[in-house]
Amino acid sequence: MRGIFFEEDDARAVAARLRRDGFDADVTRERLAGEDDDEDHPWCVTSDAPMIALELLVDEYDGWLDAEEPEPTQVVLPPRTADLPQAPIRIKRPDLQ
Repeated sequence: MRGIFFEEDDARAVAARLRRDGFDADVTRERLAGEDDDEDHPWCVTSDAPMIALELLVDEYDGWLDAEEPEPTQVVLPPRTADLPQAPIRIKRPDLQ
């Protein structure tokens, strides 16, 4: 799970708080697509903390939470068999002939 911050001081404060609470936390620069200026890259805090703990700190320091979504599992269902009629369907009613 990652928290993204625009200020280095905010990212380091969040990492320090998470470490004080007993979690692992690392601070790195996050290069976003389309960013040309190296000074404008946001700061990323990766941690093994529960999502709610990091979410509260992200809200407090005006960052955003980048939760890694699990890979969707593909469910394979057995093929369905249709109940087909045994005889042709009559278009006209026999009582009207």
